[in-house]
Parts: sequence; C-alpha cells; structure tokens
Amino acid sequence: MTLLIMAAGSGSRYGGLKQFDGLGPNGEYLLEYTIFNAITAGFNHIVVIAKPANTVDIKAYLSQKLPEHIALTVLGQAISDVPEGFTAPENREKPWGTAHAVWTARAVIKTPFATVNADDYYGPEAFKDAGAFLNALPNAQTYGLVAYELSNTLSEYGTVSRGVCEVKDGALKDITERTKLIASGNEEATDEDSGLKFPLNTPVSMNFWLSTPFIFPAITARFKAFLSGENPEKGELYLPYIVAEQLEEQEVSVGVIPTSSQWFGLTYAQDKAAAKETLKALHESGVYPAELWKA
Repeated sequence: MTLLIMAAGSGSRYGGLKQFDGLGPNGEYLLEYTIFNAITAGFNHIVVIAKPANTVDIKAYLSQKLPEHIALTVLGQAISDVPEGFTAPENREKPWGTAHAVWTARAVIKTPFATVNADDYYGPEAFKDAGAFLNALPNAQTYGLVAYELSNTLSEYGTVSRGVCEVKDGALKDITERTKLIASGNEEATDEDSGLKFPLNTPVSMNFWLSTPFIFPAITARFKAFLSGENPEKGELYLPYIVAEQLEEQEVSVGVIPTSSQWFGLTYAQDKAAAKETLKALHESGVYPAELWKA
C-alpha cells in the first residue's frame, strides 16, 4: 500500500514550514510519526509531495531513517505541472491546491493509496483502519475517508478549516468545506463565514482520504475545466471538491471510517507547545519507542 503525504504548504498562519518543524523529543518532524504509523499498519511505499526546492533535502533526510524495505518517492509540486495542451498563467504565484498535490503523483502510484497532510497527527489506530479498508476494496470506484469528530479537531487559538461530512449508512453523501469553524459552546461549533452551527460530534475530514488511481483522470478533467475558466490565476483545486463532484456525478462511492484515534494539528504558532508535550507523552507511555527509527 502507498501513503501520499502532502507537504508543500507554506504555513502562513503558523509562521513557517510547520511540516518540517522538529516537534518530537529527538527533533522528529510530525510527518515522521505519520510514516511510522503507516509502516506499522502495512504501508510500504511513501510518496511525499513537497515544494520543488525542498525535495532533495527531504529525500536525503528520510532515506537515512526509513527501513530498507520501504520505498520512498519525493516529488515537487510545481506550478508548471499542468495537463497537456495548457500552460500556467504567467502571474500564478503558487501551486494549485491539494487535488493538484495528489495529481503530482499520477505517474508513480498504481495501486490504492492513502492521502494525508504532513502537518497533522492522525494516530496509529487510524492507519490500521485505513489499511484494512484499502486491502478490502471491492473495486476502483470505491474510496474511503477516515473521519474525526469535530470536537477533537478545533483549535484554542482561532478558526480552522474542516470538511464537514454528511454521512448515511456508513457512506459519504456530501462534504462541504467550512473555512472558519470555532468552538461556540459546550455542544457546538460555529462557522463564522456562514453563521451555521454544528454539533461537536459532527464527522469531519482531516484530508485522510483513501483512493485508487481512478482519481487521477478525474482530477485531470476538472483541472482542464478550471484552467479554461474565469480565474485560473488565483483559484485552487481542493481534493474534497473533486471527491464531492465525483459523488454528485455518481462516479464513485466513499465509505466513511469513523475513528477515535487521537488527532492534533499545527495551524497556529501556539499549537507547537501542545504538540511537543503530546508527542513527549506518547513516547513516555510506550506508544512510540524512545528513538523513533532505532531498530
């Protein structure tokens, strides 16, 4: 199984490249815990999507840590990487979003795969559940989503963006990106953009998607439409939007895998101290060895 890690973000609210901030007791990056959990769950190919300028350093760093039997591919998410017959607008300043990050790996992923953010901690159990789901896929048009309760994904320091899920009989019916969610009481959170309120047990996406290569041509088609549209200079292709459109057009089904696995992320600079304390405690309690990659 393959794990794709999206690590090309700029971390504007965090104040730096949070995906390469040493948070573990020995300076481990958060994505190292993601990789460790994935390998433990049976994943054997790691694909990292990064800024082109960072690919050489990331590959060198991870290559010296990962077990020899684990394949590692590091790719740069380039603005110039667009469908054949198109060119990037001259004034485009950044890549095209999370769907574009996944699309970057279209030539190296040939089997079902999981996609996660580099700056999120998803927990070991979530990867075990993801691996079991991928190993039991009935066909290429079945995707999955590991979903967390909204209450476990909010920040004390400001609003967060989450994909709010509508689930029926274990299947995803719709997903809507809410970009300014904040706790507003003991039992609910409010999206400051829309004013809508959501129970704290609402399932949300943390971009832990389970897909097949069937998604690549779907992204290609929508990427072409986007580049032919009105605002290709500023807009982005978000992975949840691609999946939502595939659902609406009945191209795929998406199973929802609820998890009680611990989650935390890095949105604001203030999140760093709590993340370091949590990782320290996970080592001390035996969830992780004293040295993550020591044989």
